[in-house]
Order: sequence, then C-alpha cells, then structure tokens
Amino acid sequence: MSSYVTRKTPGNTEWFSHDRFGMFIHFGLYSLPARHEWIKKYECITDEKYQKYFDHFNPDLFDAKEWAKAAKNAGMKYAILTTKHHEGFCLFDSKYTDYKITNTPFGRDLVREYVDAFRAEGIKVGFYYSLLDWHHEDYPMDVAHPHVDYPWAEEKDKGRDIKKYAEYMRNQVTELLTNYGKIDIIWFDYTIKKEHAPERYKPWMQHDGGKTKELWEAEELITLIRKLQPGIMINNRLDVSQDVWTPEQKRPTEWAKDENGELLVWEACHTFSGAWGYHRDEMTWKSDKMLIDLLTSTVAFGGNLIMNVGPCSRGYFDHRAESALKAYGDWMRVNSRSIYGCTMAEPEFKAPDGTVLTQSLDEKRLYVHMQSYPFASLTMENLAGKIDYVQFLSDGSEILYTENEENGTVEFTLPHVAPFGISPVIEIILK
Repeated sequence: MSSYVTRKTPGNTEWFSHDRFGMFIHFGLYSLPARHEWIKKYECITDEKYQKYFDHFNPDLFDAKEWAKAAKNAGMKYAILTTKHHEGFCLFDSKYTDYKITNTPFGRDLVREYVDAFRAEGIKVGFYYSLLDWHHEDYPMDVAHPHVDYPWAEEKDKGRDIKKYAEYMRNQVTELLTNYGKIDIIWFDYTIKKEHAPERYKPWMQHDGGKTKELWEAEELITLIRKLQPGIMINNRLDVSQDVWTPEQKRPTEWAKDENGELLVWEACHTFSGAWGYHRDEMTWKSDKMLIDLLTSTVAFGGNLIMNVGPCSRGYFDHRAESALKAYGDWMRVNSRSIYGCTMAEPEFKAPDGTVLTQSLDEKRLYVHMQSYPFASLTMENLAGKIDYVQFLSDGSEILYTENEENGTVEFTLPHVAPFGISPVIEIILK
C-alpha cells in the first residue's frame, strides 16, 4: 500500500481519498440576476430590492436526475449542493425560516430531489451550508455584509444577537442531517477574521467585525453533527480543523500539511469560469486542457478536485458547463484508472519535465500524465529493472522502451504526435 499516511480525523475519509473527483453545485436566488453569487454584496442591494428574485424564483426546467447523470457521465463520484448560500435563501423546506424554496413559485424541496437523484446514480451526497447570512435578522453585520456601508447600518445592527443566529444554524443543520438520510460531507463557508474589518467599522461593529469559531459556537455545532451523522466528513472552514482542508481556486504545488507537518486529506475547489453562481456574461472559462491538467495535478499531490457548476435560473446547466463536463467525461472514460484509487507517486519516482505522476494505492501501477507532450521519446529516472509492461492507458496499446541499467533510466519510445488528445497517460505496470 501507499506509504503516504494522512493525519487521523474523526470522519470517514477513506472513500473520499479513493474517489478523488466531485461536483460542486452553487444554486440560489443569485442565478436570476446572473451577475455573480455575491451580487447582493457587490451591488449593495437592499433586502427590499433583492426580494424580486425570491418572488420570481421558478427553475421550471430543473431535473435532479439530469444533474446526477451529468455528474456521473463526467466521472464525478460525489457532489455538494449549496443548501444555503450567503444570501440566506434555503433550497430546503426548513421550519425555521420563511426564506425558503417552498415559499417561491417553484414550491418544491430541491434538496430532497437532489439527494434522491444523486444517490440513485451511486454518487455520494454532500451539503454546503454558509455560515454567513445576509437575510437573517440576528446576523450581525461584518465587512462582507451587503449593507455595511449604508448610513443606517449601525442603527440596524443594534440588538442583533449572534447567539440566536448560532442556534438557528444548529437547528437548520439538524434538519439537514436528520431529514435526508445518510449524508457523506457537510461543507461550511466561512470564518471572517476581525483583522479584515477596516478601522472605520470597528467603533460600532459587533465583535470588531469578526466571525470566529467562538461566535459560531463551532465546537457545539461539530459535536451535534458527529452525534447526528457519525462518520460524516466536515471541512475546515469553521476554523476548527476536522477532516478535510479545502483551498479555493489554487493549483497545488505540494501535498497540504498541518502545522506539525502531518499530511492532510485535502480538496481543491474550483470553478469552470470566474464565478460560482451562474454568470451569464462571465467569459473566463477554463479550456478543456486546463480542466484535465487541474485534475491530474491535484491527484498528483495527494488531493481531491471538486469542480463547480452554477445552474441557470431555469434550473439546467448551460451549454458552456455541459461542454466542460463533457471534456471531463471523454477523458475520464478511458483514463479514470489513473485517478480513482490513486495518489502521489512514491518519492523514488521523479516526474519528467511537462508531466505529473500518480500511482495506484497498491503501488502496482505508475501513471505518467503528459501535460506537455514530448517529441518521440520520454526518459524517466530510477525505473530500470522495475517495469513489467508499459502501455497508453487510453487504448491499451504497447509502448516500447529501453532500459539503461548503469544509470537506472528508462527511455520510452512515443509517437511523434500525441495519439489521444488532451494529456495522454502512460500506464507503467511495475514488477
């Protein structure tokens, strides 16, 4: 088995570190203006003006089964849905708020349909839940709040009680972890450091504008979660280290470690474009090659990749998202063996320039992901005498090679032109 041992955590991470690839889904009222999921903050929209999106929310073309099929066809093994984002709107039928999907023209519990559809496809199910809430009457304002710069902000903030809000969160998390069967991951977002608040706010802002683990009553929340769903995975964004570390929009360069140098279970979360929610006019969509190389680079450093889809307000994935998912599906159909059940290659194996390496957890197969395709040959160190067979993973066609026993190198003979499109994979079966 792989020599890489991650730090022990309370939740079950074994399946997670095997499956490697998941789908994030950001869906909410912000899909109607289609200008970014933080639109309420970025455009400083009042509750009264934001109400129109609630009044007109009706994703009539939503089909949870289609979402689940799209994830499965892309090779994704787990999914996480925004049950409540920063705007405070709930996609589930919570009894603790009226600001929920069942009170919109849509009128259905979307979380229920999501859970049932994804489970039916054999995909693990996760819930995202925002710690921020720009709608709740007891959520104190902070630097991220949409109304913090209004003249009436200080007056409106008086009397807001973070303890009542923390209780509200526990009540809603109890609903999510009680009413929908087994949940595999709960993904919180996010803690605000008080030093991020500008000095001009601090004379009146509660808690110096911070939102710490103490204010969230994070330990109490975690205890509740562990009681309701033993084995569930919890991310690190309650500012209490738990099961998985979740760097955002970063391409890895090494395996993530904790302050003691122990290896972490970790997951890179990324978007297809520059926004998490549906953004009609956003044009910085990643190329197919960027998408594939992001996946292989992440697994090559022992991590998971979760890629986000932002459905449009009618409830479907637009053509750009479908195209990105298809790129993954086409590549994973023939190359998934180099992703599932794989991790960082053992230290003795060095990646040649333009490549990254993954290795099966049983150490029997080594995979060379050619992110930059070489001309005619590829040389690797410290492999001589260790190879049983070599092939292109895509079609199982043999790759010839020459061993140099004196210096331990192996030279693989390759076609002059890459035969299989994006980032072909060499599969080395070890003795």
